[in-house]
Amino acid sequence: MEHLLNEDHKLLRDAVRSFAESEIKPIAAKLEDAETFSEDLTRKMGEMGLLGIYVPTAFGGHGMDTLSYVIAMEELARVDGSQAATATAHNSLGCGPLIYFGSDAQKQKYLPSLCTGEKLWSFGLTEPNAGSDSRGTQTTAKKVGNKWVINGSKIFITNASTPMNAGITVQAKTGEKEDGAPELTCFIVEAGTKGLSTKQMHEKLMWRASDTAEIYFDDVEVGDEHILGKVGEGSQQMLKTLDSGKLGIAAMALGAAQGAYEAAIHYAKERKQFGHAIADFQGISFKLADMAMKIEHARTYLYSVCTLRDQHVRFSKEAAMAKLFCTEMAGEVTDMAIQIHGGYGLMKEYPVERFWRDQRILQIGEGTSEVQRIVIARSILS
Repeated sequence: MEHLLNEDHKLLRDAVRSFAESEIKPIAAKLEDAETFSEDLTRKMGEMGLLGIYVPTAFGGHGMDTLSYVIAMEELARVDGSQAATATAHNSLGCGPLIYFGSDAQKQKYLPSLCTGEKLWSFGLTEPNAGSDSRGTQTTAKKVGNKWVINGSKIFITNASTPMNAGITVQAKTGEKEDGAPELTCFIVEAGTKGLSTKQMHEKLMWRASDTAEIYFDDVEVGDEHILGKVGEGSQQMLKTLDSGKLGIAAMALGAAQGAYEAAIHYAKERKQFGHAIADFQGISFKLADMAMKIEHARTYLYSVCTLRDQHVRFSKEAAMAKLFCTEMAGEVTDMAIQIHGGYGLMKEYPVERFWRDQRILQIGEGTSEVQRIVIARSILS
């Protein structure tokens, strides 16, 4: 795997791993138990350059490649899924649409503060009745005079209710096309806009120290300057954003699997039964061998897909494959890690139960495993 990395990639990996081990790991369990979003850690991630990794330098970012982004998110998730979720959602879903579709004025206005850790940005797509079917959006935006009036709601939105949130990119229905399909448009809605409210969601199975929110739009008014791209381009914008977002989710899955695998190796060497470390038993050693194999195959493929994105080659099918394979692999590996731990794997005293919980959302968020199979099947059968 090392042959795919240049010296900058290796330096970044080592720096993020050191940061995650020294700054996040000591307090991860405490934050999770209290369901506390950490502004302090988020700002530190910003200072590390982790919140504007592939934002162009002209707009305050670091202009790194996709592989750098994936490596950084993997290293965060290797220690804590909550902090990785904050950074991944902000980079790919928060900054992404602004980078790809924003005007120069919009980029100059919003991106610099998003790269430093001073502010966060959210991606408003999912609704109570519109998840995988994103074109079923019921949130509306109607032109009234020289303003657009937005009404509706979103759910399961990361980074939306923290005081650090600066705004939301929201998809809304602005009309119907000639064939009867919905016309969807993306709008930039700044935090504090009249009629915009958020509600933090609690009692989550996973990512308990990340910020997840419901968003409500009650006659929210924005001008034409808040349209992202052009009217009617919302669906294409969201799909392109999700293609890149899938790589971040795959990286988080890879990190969770790596963290669980390392914990399982450590435990297997320390735990003794019948006078031997359980790592000496074939049943356990074969599990560890399978875990190592699955992780390495997932990492190799994910890293290779990153090069497609950077070469501006269409990668929708490959992104779907990477997300599907990495997330389902993480489910298998974290499950085996718990099995190796036995009863202790079910206790919060050991980190594997948190890795198992944190990875479970990854087979759902940003396109379920079933949707990824649909994308892949359509591509290979077309």
